[in-house]
Amino acid sequence: MSRFSKTLRALGSLVRNPWLLNHVLAADEADWQTRARQHAPRWQLNEYGLPETPLTELLPPGGDAVQPFAFGGGGSLPTDLLLLRALARRQPRCRYFEIGTWRGESAAAVAAVAASVHTLNLSAAEMHGLGLSQPYIDLHGHFSRPLPNVTHLHGNSAQFDFAGLGPFDVVFIDGDHRYEAVRRDTERVFAELLHPQSVVVWHDASRQPGQPRWEVLAGLLDGLPAAAGGHLYAVRNTLCALYSPLPLPSAAHQPFAVPDPAFRVHVQPLLG
Repeated sequence: MSRFSKTLRALGSLVRNPWLLNHVLAADEADWQTRARQHAPRWQLNEYGLPETPLTELLPPGGDAVQPFAFGGGGSLPTDLLLLRALARRQPRCRYFEIGTWRGESAAAVAAVAASVHTLNLSAAEMHGLGLSQPYIDLHGHFSRPLPNVTHLHGNSAQFDFAGLGPFDVVFIDGDHRYEAVRRDTERVFAELLHPQSVVVWHDASRQPGQPRWEVLAGLLDGLPAAAGGHLYAVRNTLCALYSPLPLPSAAHQPFAVPDPAFRVHVQPLLG
């Protein structure tokens, strides 16, 4: 039987039995986990992913609030944005850069505590070329466009010319989450946009807090330069991985641990 015929038969089986897709996805995830765990000796990975550092180690005393927050699809958790704000607060006159703008919530959250924010996203023309709808395209940068210290850059991070932009104190990688894009973005960020004290955050390194997204972990681990001498963590209560030049308190993830601490959440609509 030809390879083409085998492919057609496999697709036919998936159409008739959609539950088989779960097995395909599980096998794919296992392959990414195997690839990521090749880096275990260097970064202390285990079956639960990276060692965890507590979000509370980074938050300012008394906590913090984040706004605006849309509670819309495809975005960050509030704790993800609180992490970015906490890291920016630690850097005097922080210069922040991100790949992936979406509604502009992360850029707006950080702009309130940073000196400058640069956010890079595909141009409208590039998104049109991918067949994306105009309302979706128009929503990009909704919250960040009016802010005077936010610079919106347009282009594909694979080819964008970063010359003269860096270095940045905090970099947030939140673009294409497929392996090759994460690996490439990581390589470029470390080669072109950092100084020795910079921190880097990858979004969606977990599917849920404490549940690794192994394809993203494999991409960032393969993209990290051999000379990177910092420390790599999952940040507890977030979807993020963090590269820090300085060590942070950490421990292996404990599934089903009693939540400690828990958090208070106050929700208030912003009117007007």
